Amino acid sequence: MSTQDLVAKLWNLCNLLRDDGVTYHEYITELTFLVFLKMVEETGQEEHIPAGYRWADLEACNAASRLEHYKQLLLHLGSHGSTITQAIYNNANTVIRKPATLNKLVTEIDKLDWYSAKTEGLGDMYEGLLEINATEKKSGAGQYFTPRVLINTMVELMKPTLDDIIVDPTAGTGGFLISAHHYIKQHHDINALNEFDYDQYQHKTFFGMEFVPDTRRLALMNLMLHDLAIDDRHAGILFGDTLSNEGKQLPQASLILANPPFGTKQGGGIPTRDDLVHYTSNKQLAFLHLMYHVLLGPGGRAAVVLPDNVLFESGTGKTIRQDLMEKCNLHTILRLPTGIFYAAGVKTNVLFFSKPKDRNKDKGNTQNVWVYDLRANMPQFGKRTPFTAQHLQEFCQAVGHDLTRVDEAARQDFVDRHSRESGNPEACRLRSFSREQIRQKDDSLDLAWIRDDSAEDSASLPEPDVLISEALEEMAGAMQGLQAILVELGAAEEV
Repeated sequence: MSTQDLVAKLWNLCNLLRDDGVTYHEYITELTFLVFLKMVEETGQEEHIPAGYRWADLEACNAASRLEHYKQLLLHLGSHGSTITQAIYNNANTVIRKPATLNKLVTEIDKLDWYSAKTEGLGDMYEGLLEINATEKKSGAGQYFTPRVLINTMVELMKPTLDDIIVDPTAGTGGFLISAHHYIKQHHDINALNEFDYDQYQHKTFFGMEFVPDTRRLALMNLMLHDLAIDDRHAGILFGDTLSNEGKQLPQASLILANPPFGTKQGGGIPTRDDLVHYTSNKQLAFLHLMYHVLLGPGGRAAVVLPDNVLFESGTGKTIRQDLMEKCNLHTILRLPTGIFYAAGVKTNVLFFSKPKDRNKDKGNTQNVWVYDLRANMPQFGKRTPFTAQHLQEFCQAVGHDLTRVDEAARQDFVDRHSRESGNPEACRLRSFSREQIRQKDDSLDLAWIRDDSAEDSASLPEPDVLISEALEEMAGAMQGLQAILVELGAAEEV
């Protein structure tokens, strides 16, 4: 049985839970509780779980009492067993109401071909489940799931190494950390490390923080199935709000990979972290400021997914962009097409920036910003038209396959060659903007120059829900901009 077949069979079990009134998101959490027990048994790691609370014990219960035992099991494992066990079952409870539903789930999970799953990789199986969950609009999980093709490309361009401290301050289900782990394994012999170096790799290389308990639970499971160690207090995916002083648990990073959540700070308030300089209720701007603030110098680097409003918002937004370009080299922006995220209508970009080699240089570090427009005249991506690695190939060729260094001459050669071959310099998707040009645009980074014919073609307009989402996003950005002006005028408090 292939991983794809196993994922399909596991996901189909959600049909059993629908009759119990269980939502998609509740289903993936419930499945995590059960699959963890089964994985521990299959991989011979039963020392993680106290005797009497293992898969075999659950399976041995008679049909009438199994649900009651399962409820006690969830409660017990929240405070007993290994660190990873207690973290996954922390405050766990079941949404299953009918004993027959649990009995059927246990039977069907036990019947699956776990030998083949182990051979192909249990982590890939779990990632497949998370991706299906993200594509289901009703699950609401799309905001926690960045398309893996984009994650992998960002990681490949950033070239993580064994010497890096890799941090995702908005970890979601752990996709960036896992992709970085895969990249390092492909380019280094992890098994050849001595005991000290291997312990450093497992416990002092990968760090993340997640604010939503159920999402963190999924992330911990994901890391474990990809053979990454979990230390609930010091490493792995920590629980907390990165924009508060809880975020100080994360170390300074030599490599940041992230996709901050969209929207304003929960409750409308500003971040409470006391080591920030610029405060805003716009979460993406706050995270951007935090990330270049905690990025290690010299030479620390970051690749961050951010929505369009970060590029043009006035007030504090402009201040943060100016500060970023002073303290870091913002060398590359990738304008992403719409439809690749599961939240409809969200327009996003990837910002690539780095700290200078000279740790004392904190002014004038951005000289040129290279923008690659992958949005204009692109198809409407979605389930019918998936976004693949092929769509990112020319971007990688244009900017170079190694963004730990920026080869401006090679980029200009790409632009010149494209201009000669097409006969139309304006059609090239790559363009450089000097710091002075950006300053003349009031420090806006919303830089577009290609005529987007698809936007004017009524036959190819997005679905109504996409248009409405785009309008709401623009209105929210405008409201925040006006509020920022009022704050600067002293006419209102920023709340």
